[in-house]
Amino acid sequence: MKKIISVALMLFIAASGFSQTDLDAFRYSQSNLSGTSRFTSMGGAFGALGGDFSSLAVNPTGIAIYRKSEITFTPSIFVGSTESTFLGKTNSERKFNFNFGNAGMVFTHKFSENDETPGWKSWNFGFGYNRINNFHNRSFYENTNPTNSLTDYFAENAQGVGYDNLDPFYEYLAYYTYLINPDSLNNYSAAAPNGNIIQRRSSETRGSMGETDITFGGNYSNRLFIGGTLGFANIRYVENTTFEEIDRENIIDTLNQFQFDQNLTTHGFGFNFKFGLIYKAADWVRLGATVHTPTWYSMSDDYSSRMKAKFDGGYADTKDSPDGTYEYTLTTPFKAIGSLAFIIGKHGLLSGDYEFTDISEARLDAAEASFADANDVIRNKYTTMSTVRVGAEYRIGNYSLRGGTAFTSSPLNTRYITGGADFKKTSYGGGIGIRDNDLFVDIGYMYTESNEYFQPYTLSNQDVPGVKNKVRSSNVTVTFGVKF
Repeated sequence: MKKIISVALMLFIAASGFSQTDLDAFRYSQSNLSGTSRFTSMGGAFGALGGDFSSLAVNPTGIAIYRKSEITFTPSIFVGSTESTFLGKTNSERKFNFNFGNAGMVFTHKFSENDETPGWKSWNFGFGYNRINNFHNRSFYENTNPTNSLTDYFAENAQGVGYDNLDPFYEYLAYYTYLINPDSLNNYSAAAPNGNIIQRRSSETRGSMGETDITFGGNYSNRLFIGGTLGFANIRYVENTTFEEIDRENIIDTLNQFQFDQNLTTHGFGFNFKFGLIYKAADWVRLGATVHTPTWYSMSDDYSSRMKAKFDGGYADTKDSPDGTYEYTLTTPFKAIGSLAFIIGKHGLLSGDYEFTDISEARLDAAEASFADANDVIRNKYTTMSTVRVGAEYRIGNYSLRGGTAFTSSPLNTRYITGGADFKKTSYGGGIGIRDNDLFVDIGYMYTESNEYFQPYTLSNQDVPGVKNKVRSSNVTVTFGVKF
């Protein structure tokens, strides 16, 4: 696998090869607010509330709050957009996705109808699916780089290496299409060594992370509620990128343009455990606590590349890489959550969660390779991450009004924050609910934004301009449910 030492110095480098890097650990160690409409519209602040199927993804004890059995189903429309600024020029792209944020059922078995007698009141069992992350998005940027080219990067990495030993996904493609050229000592020169070339990159990602949860919970004396979940997590991530350089002003000798296509598909399957409790300190106060174990993933990457080059005079060439595949493991960090909720009579509630995790504890591994370099980057680049969620609900007869917000601190050590892009995340939600006897319909909306930074490649003796991305998403959900 390609090993790039400079990944420790830069953020999210596109040309880092198909080797597994800190970006994989970062991407799959996070979750976004998704699931049922009530959950998303209240900012996911359900650690001390329960009674909602998606709350089982925060605190499995939420299942013990149920007094009746329930089935829920949540279709949603997700819109991801990215505003990219490269050398002062801004471009925007977006992508729509229809998906299912939740499908689940809860079964309640009551032991006693007498609320005055101490003891176990009920045991509950739940089974279903919650979507916890959505990868659908597009991005695009374009401008003239006055100082260097991606061909400089290929030439630098190829120095001293015979053409038959060049990386078949990168430098060999550049060699075959004459974007880098060797002398008798395998010293390579770049086709566009001094920049002054238009660079543009388009990217489309799709896929999701989700969990199928098997949850048990119990209600003791309507005062103490306990619960546990066995979660089976799945990942599907697809990324298709095209990087182009164009000599539109005929400044560069011989080279007219080239295009570098990369395709990556990642699948992962893992499992985790969640344990929690909710304590009713008074009729109007609830306290919650939860621990999530790490998720242990088995991962598989499939990847390929293609290079197309066109030169002055009409000569053109294309070279495809072989199809690559690689299997490895990923362990995400554990989470701890503390929660507090206030029940305001029969009409309202206010709830808050504090979640703690440490991205620097994520680890990559494989049977036949060492990930010591990548894991050192994870330890050094990332830090503890806190998420605060607050939600409120007010009921008027059969109708409910809801709102919520969530804020996630930067996962990066301060020395790695570039261009003001700290990867903090802020979300705002709102929604309504309608209940009629044992049927209910909830509508929710969640808006999320963050500032991110991306660098397409690095050079040992030159600065390479990066891209600042403002990433936004909107998620509209409708939950249909029935109690029985």
